[in-house]
Amino acid sequence: MKISKSSRHSKITGDFAERLVLYWLSKHGFECALVDHTGLDIIARNPANKELMGISVKSRSRNAGTENTVLSIDRKQVPSLDLACRAFGCKPYFAIVVDAADLITTWIVPKRRFLKLCEWKPPLHVYWKMGVKR
Repeated sequence: MKISKSSRHSKITGDFAERLVLYWLSKHGFECALVDHTGLDIIARNPANKELMGISVKSRSRNAGTENTVLSIDRKQVPSLDLACRAFGCKPYFAIVVDAADLITTWIVPKRRFLKLCEWKPPLHVYWKMGVKR
């Protein structure tokens, strides 16, 4: 049976992903807060090294058969994260949350590492590739 996602599924997915990352960070001893700022979703303090992290959460929900579809991010979101992190004195990070049919995977990656792992497609997007090999 084919299931259609609700008209608000993208918004619900984004809200869920932000809270999932917030939960995971809290569970592992990070002091953290959800924020509503352009380019920034979470501010967290790493308990191991005291680093203040500014995290932009990107999420996607994939149907069965499309689990390996790339996650594309508008390139304009990268400088938005930088500006917000400067304003709050944070180091920029991306959190990627992908609901790939029967498995939810999350990565939290420093922005610099994230950009090295992505493919850049001029002029508008950055691509986070999915799949077992990646």
